[in-house]
Amino acid sequence: MVRRYVAEGARVVAVDVSARVSELADELGEAVIPVVTDVRSWEGNVAAATAAVEQWGRIDVFVGNAGITDGARPLEQIPGGQLTAAFDELMGINVLAPMLGVRACLEQLIATRGTVILTGSYASTNAGGGGALYTASKHAVHGLIRQLAYELAPDVRVNGVAPGVAPTRLRGTAALGQEAGDSVLEGTERALPLQEVAGVEAYNGVFTLLASAEAGAMTGSLVTVDSGLSIRGIARPGGRV
Repeated sequence: MVRRYVAEGARVVAVDVSARVSELADELGEAVIPVVTDVRSWEGNVAAATAAVEQWGRIDVFVGNAGITDGARPLEQIPGGQLTAAFDELMGINVLAPMLGVRACLEQLIATRGTVILTGSYASTNAGGGGALYTASKHAVHGLIRQLAYELAPDVRVNGVAPGVAPTRLRGTAALGQEAGDSVLEGTERALPLQEVAGVEAYNGVFTLLASAEAGAMTGSLVTVDSGLSIRGIARPGGRV
C-alpha cells in the first residue's frame, strides 16, 4: 500500500511495531518517513502525525491498517484467566489504535477536508471469519467507520476495506501464546467463488480509490474485497464451480 501511494504521488509516514518498516525509506527515499512504535500508544500516534506535519505541512489521509488475529480461537477454548489480557491486547491493536490514529490526525484532516480509511474484514459483517475476540473487534471497526463518518461529516470522509483471505503473515495474540502465522490455509482457494487467493496488491486499488477525489461521494462505506467469500453457496462456492 505504501508503494502504491508513493507511486500515485503521495508522501507517507509508515508506522509499524517492527523496525523492518525502515526498509521502506531505504527503498523509496524521502517519500517515506518510517516510525517504529506500538500503535496502541497515544504518544506514538502523535509522533507519526507530527512527523507528517513537520516534513510536509499537512495530513490528507489516515489509513488504519494494523491488526492481529486470535487464531480463530473459540471462546470456550480461552481459559477465563487469560481472557481479559487477550481482550485488552487484541482490542487495543484492532480497535483502540485506529481511534488513536484518527484522533492524533484529526485537526489536520479537518483542515484539509481529508479522508480516513480503516481496514475491516470479512469478519466485520460475518461470523466464522475468526474467533470471538477477532470477530468482535472487526465488527467494532465497522461500527467505528460508520460512527466517525457521521461525526466528522461533512469535513472528513471515513470508509473501510473488508478483505476476505489475504496472503499475509498475521501476528497472533501473545496473551494466548500465539505467534505469527500464515493467514491462508492450504486449499483455501477451492472454497472461494473466484477460485484463487488474490495477492496483497489486489487491495491497493481500493485503498487508492478511497483516498482520492474519485470517491468524493463515499463515506460510511465498508468496501468488500473478499474474492466472493461472503456470497459463496452452501453446495458450491460459485454457481459454475
